[in-house]
Amino acid sequence: MTSNRLRHRAGILSCVALLMASSPALTGCVELVAPVTAQRGYVVNETDLKKLKIGQTSQVQVQEYMGSPSTVSTINNDAWYYITSKTEAFLFFQPEEVDRTVIAVYFNKQDVVDDVSYYGLKDGEVVDLQTRTTPTRGKELTILGQLFSNLGRFNKKTTANKAVPQPGGQR
Repeated sequence: MTSNRLRHRAGILSCVALLMASSPALTGCVELVAPVTAQRGYVVNETDLKKLKIGQTSQVQVQEYMGSPSTVSTINNDAWYYITSKTEAFLFFQPEEVDRTVIAVYFNKQDVVDDVSYYGLKDGEVVDLQTRTTPTRGKELTILGQLFSNLGRFNKKTTANKAVPQPGGQR
């Protein structure tokens, strides 16, 4: 009876020792799978933003200070947008946008800065560009459904009522 208890305790102690020995290796794995961060677009420079004065700075000066915009308003060229996006990719998953900054510089009719606005990721709205889809008739089969759909579908030759034609015979 005591030998069973000793074996049980030895088994528990060996499991604990194995877990303690492997814990540094497991924490090392966690560091290896850290997300990969990428930043794209305009790099915000606070000193350049402070140079923009409402009612005083022209479009030419804005382009000198901040460079060419990421995109421009399609109507009358009255707004320039500088867009920064930060994404994180974890292992083999799709990158996910974690931060976005949009600096909108609005101009009046004299091409002078009228307003400067800042927008973040929470201000954006997800737009689904592929909402107009046409449903197809029938059913969609998985690969297994396609492979096994013809099982049991074979024609049995019935010779009771029909004469089976012979090769070279008359029709």
